[in-house]
Amino acid sequence: MGKIEEAIQQKEFKDPYNKLVVNLLYTHSYMVTTQNCLFKPHDLSPEQYNVLRILRGQNGAPTTVSSIQDRMLNKMSNASRLVDKLKMKELVKREECPSDRRQVDVVITQKGLDLLAQLELLVEENNKNALHLSIEEVNQLNDLLDKLRG
Repeated sequence: MGKIEEAIQQKEFKDPYNKLVVNLLYTHSYMVTTQNCLFKPHDLSPEQYNVLRILRGQNGAPTTVSSIQDRMLNKMSNASRLVDKLKMKELVKREECPSDRRQVDVVITQKGLDLLAQLELLVEENNKNALHLSIEEVNQLNDLLDKLRG
């Protein structure tokens, strides 16, 4: 990918802050494109993968769509629509909550767990290959991004 100036064919930026914002946005797009290519053969989007990982983290306990939405990486995602698509693929189940019939509980299926297990090594390998960073640089960048968000 190289330097941001080369990638977007821009010689200079107004200031380093502007360059950083553009660099982060461009890098985000790069990472999403990489993930799309990884998940497409499995008929999955990165957002659907995120939902499955959230549900797997529940360890079999049901959760609500609003709780999934709160934990999504992309807060603009429509969690309800994503859950519906995953349900059609039999990767999740939606069930009426026994204690509150207005609430719908969501739980990952064995098929969903199997798909995540199948993807786990691919995702790990993809992450390492896409980043071009040493473990020290990865840790430093993680610290800096945490600091950036305050």
